[in-house]
Amino acid sequence: MMEIVTKYFTGLTDQQLDQFGRLGSLYEEWNSKINVISRKDIEQLYERHVLHSLAIAKIIQFTPGTTVLDVGTGGGFPGIPLAILFPETSFMLIDSIGKKIKVVSEVASALNLQNVKAEHVRVEDVNQQFDFVISRAVTAFPKFVAMVRTKVARVNNNSLSNGILYLKGGDFEEEISPFKQQVKVYDLQSFFQEEFFETKRLIHMTLKNK
Repeated sequence: MMEIVTKYFTGLTDQQLDQFGRLGSLYEEWNSKINVISRKDIEQLYERHVLHSLAIAKIIQFTPGTTVLDVGTGGGFPGIPLAILFPETSFMLIDSIGKKIKVVSEVASALNLQNVKAEHVRVEDVNQQFDFVISRAVTAFPKFVAMVRTKVARVNNNSLSNGILYLKGGDFEEEISPFKQQVKVYDLQSFFQEEFFETKRLIHMTLKNK
């Protein structure tokens, strides 16, 4: 059902269409060996994982040369779909669970994604900075901010200020209240019509390191 991608993202190249089209069979194959996606969700892969990841592209078009760190990437979300969409952006996908990174590496290799680097490492042990840190709700937001705030570069090269792009569902007003001045929240239902996105949000938080 990759048509849900082309419904919202037009002008994809033949290579991108091929890469998105192959995601379904690749994840079915790898998920049967190493479970990284629930059985219910693998049937809804394109809606609940691929399109959900691509929500980030509804608020920013990464400029060539942008660097992005995907923390707690799991099976490769949101990093893999975004890497297909932005081939001139460099993505580092990390997870503390080695078998998940195995899946990420194999999928990236099968799709020939030259702009993806997958590493079995904790974010605390990453010794470089990036324009953006992305994630899909790996922990409570204040804890996530504390984990990644030193990983964001100072110089802005995009339409949005450098910082965090965080996909999250449900009620999280209390979690973001300490950061009100630095945060903007986007409702995903304003981008996508499907019922799944009614409670989904995207948080952009500006981080400025001295």
